[in-house]
Amino acid sequence: MRTYFFILTAAVLVSIASAQSPMPMVVPAMTPATTAKSPATPAVAAVSTQTTLKALQEIKTANAEILKQQEATLQKLDEIEKAANEIRIYTKRG
Repeated sequence: MRTYFFILTAAVLVSIASAQSPMPMVVPAMTPATTAKSPATPAVAAVSTQTTLKALQEIKTANAEILKQQEATLQKLDEIEKAANEIRIYTKRG
């Protein structure tokens, strides 16, 4: 009995000793890198702005078309749901 107690005590001590957390690692804070901005010419910026605006308008038009298609699909789904509910009502009566 003393042998089991001794083995159990040794196992507990070993598990406690190995369960200690390791030393904390200190990581220095990252400093933001400085970026050098290249001087852009106003003409290039204006062309870039116009191109970006045109691309955004095309995206807006495409999104509007998608929204119309989704609205039509939702209306069809509502009609199908109403028809399904009517069928359920008629099957329960009959």
